[in-house]
Amino acid sequence: MAGRAFLIGLTAVALTAAACGQEGGGSGNAAPKSGKPEVCLVMKSLANDFFQGMRDGAIAHAAKRGDLKLQAVGTQNETDIDGQVAAVEKCVTQRVSAIVIAPADSRALIAPLKRAMSAGVKVVNIDVKLDDAALKGAGAQVPFVGPDNREGARQSGAELAKKLGRGGKVVMLDGNPGAANAEQRAQGFKDAIAQGDLKLLDAKTAHWETDEAHTVMGNMLTAHPDVQGVMAANDAMALGVLKAIQDAHKAGAIKVASFDNIPAIQAGVKDGSVVATVDQFGSAQAAMGIDYAMRMIKGETITGWQKTQIKLITAAGQS
Repeated sequence: MAGRAFLIGLTAVALTAAACGQEGGGSGNAAPKSGKPEVCLVMKSLANDFFQGMRDGAIAHAAKRGDLKLQAVGTQNETDIDGQVAAVEKCVTQRVSAIVIAPADSRALIAPLKRAMSAGVKVVNIDVKLDDAALKGAGAQVPFVGPDNREGARQSGAELAKKLGRGGKVVMLDGNPGAANAEQRAQGFKDAIAQGDLKLLDAKTAHWETDEAHTVMGNMLTAHPDVQGVMAANDAMALGVLKAIQDAHKAGAIKVASFDNIPAIQAGVKDGSVVATVDQFGSAQAAMGIDYAMRMIKGETITGWQKTQIKLITAAGQS
């Protein structure tokens, strides 16, 4: 973990000046050096437009509130679990009041977050749900602010099923193994496959990454030249899929269903190569996470799933 460049785009604005202070002990309440509570927003890769939007929305929301200081940090890539652990530990060392985290892995982040909670730091989980069994084993309760990933993926996959008809041949590109949202989206796509009576030819992970998805999809096209549709668990991977389809001179012949509604996917939605994506409102998730963190700092107890909005996005504007 040491020596890895774990932070990309450490964000600071007037009200979000970087937190400072001395490392606290193993227990007791973390306290900011200045008067305003300090909140760390720990995300995944800021190379992904989704997390760039989340960061920008969080900064704007914190500025509007005016009653906190915010650090917004991201990792080198989507699988940089060590980077996230290091980010959490740095936030604790800086004696922030709360951490709002979109974890890269649903289990690996629980131990460092438990240590943060033992140091008096409030923790709110957004985007990717921490594993319930692992939380219980650690004796930790962390509120989750996020969408129904399974239902969103089912809706996106169902649009692809409509386009292909029964018996349509599809492949799936999954997110990080061990991440709850990857597992939930995969299950949602499988729900759509079963409901639409599609034929699943292959399923592989591309770890949420565009370049990896390009390679994986290229190999799938070689192995399954008769594929008609692709279910990609996020738009970053869908962009790699679209490039592989173009490279194989099959643009228009293979349709894609996806998830996230990042700006870069809009051209594909408009021209019909992407039949659907799902907006999960990352900025709103971060804002809600910050709001819940501030309520917890003030002494309120918040537990359970605070469900956030999803919206199906298609060329026809269907929702």
